[in-house]
Amino acid sequence: MRSRLRSLSLSSFGAGWSANRRIAIGVAAVAVLLALAAVVALLTGGGNRHPTPERAATAPTGSPSSSEATPQPSSGLGSGSVPTPPQIAEPVAYAKAAAQMLWSYDTRNTSRDQQLAGMRAWMTTETEYADWASVSGQVPDPVLWSRMADQDQHATAHVTEGHYPGAFQQALADDPSAITEAYIYVVTVNGTQQIAWKNGGAGAEDRAVTLAVQCRPHQDCTLAALAPSVTQ
Repeated sequence: MRSRLRSLSLSSFGAGWSANRRIAIGVAAVAVLLALAAVVALLTGGGNRHPTPERAATAPTGSPSSSEATPQPSSGLGSGSVPTPPQIAEPVAYAKAAAQMLWSYDTRNTSRDQQLAGMRAWMTTETEYADWASVSGQVPDPVLWSRMADQDQHATAHVTEGHYPGAFQQALADDPSAITEAYIYVVTVNGTQQIAWKNGGAGAEDRAVTLAVQCRPHQDCTLAALAPSVTQ
């Protein structure tokens, strides 16, 4: 029972990055991020696939050390057990909150539709850069969600760290102005997911995800996409 239920965790249901939702950062970053990182597929001028937020006082600039739509305050729940997006203007902090959101769920009080609605609230509203399929693909199909709910399956997450992958940092160093078109930052987050279900069943697994986060100056960050594979 334990091994079967652990296989139903949300993080097991990722899909590939859709070709028509690739993220634009700039021509110079394209070759580096495709060839070295395989993190974000880029098209010039265009845009792919759960919260203890951290806050930052300053908006990011062209440097990755420093985020688009205005999310709601971080307190409270958005839809079912899904938290509302935090008001964070720093890419790594927002990515860590988003990863915690993605790795947390509760089928006891949240329907699949509520889960999807809550996750969607974290997305950028700039459709040319948003790949909703890469994010919604983390949620099991209706039949599997129902099976998880029958077992009262739920999960919480602990984020240990977040960082910019080396290839992204190198791409930005090669052409610092490339970020200024879409303000998409690539962040890898590591952590642990704890899963529990009926009759005391429980398990824990290490998790890692690479996210594309949009953080325009003077705006709160939003989620643009999840990469199909993790790049450290």
